[in-house]
Amino acid sequence: MCRLFGLHAGSQAVRATFWLLDAPDSLADQSRREPDGAGIGTFDGDGKAHVAKQPLAAWEDHAFAREARVLKSTTFLAHVRYASTGAHTMVNTHAFEQDGRLFAHNGAFGDLERLDQRLAESGVADLVKGQTDSERLFA
Repeated sequence: MCRLFGLHAGSQAVRATFWLLDAPDSLADQSRREPDGAGIGTFDGDGKAHVAKQPLAAWEDHAFAREARVLKSTTFLAHVRYASTGAHTMVNTHAFEQDGRLFAHNGAFGDLERLDQRLAESGVADLVKGQTDSERLFA
């Protein structure tokens, strides 16, 4: 099962290094059990969403460690993936950004054909870039 970390620090930009890397059972440590990708979503000082992600376990991803040590934000959304739907690829790695919003999901659900049909009928199917149920839900 995937793991999520969320932090909102009010108006004070902070680092999330402790929870992502240094805590007992940090998100990076948990990625040893959830090895299919890791990502960190943040908002910059102007409120623009940013995502850094790789289809690698956080514990072995040097970019994840660098971002976890350097990033400062009022909001963090981090995810380590255990792939249940969709291939082990960059496009299927969480967190996702759509229209300035960040999203990550833990769990799985079915009837993707029905969801795909509803997305097409609503004219938003093009928001989905990968194959995950999570990204479909977000759209």
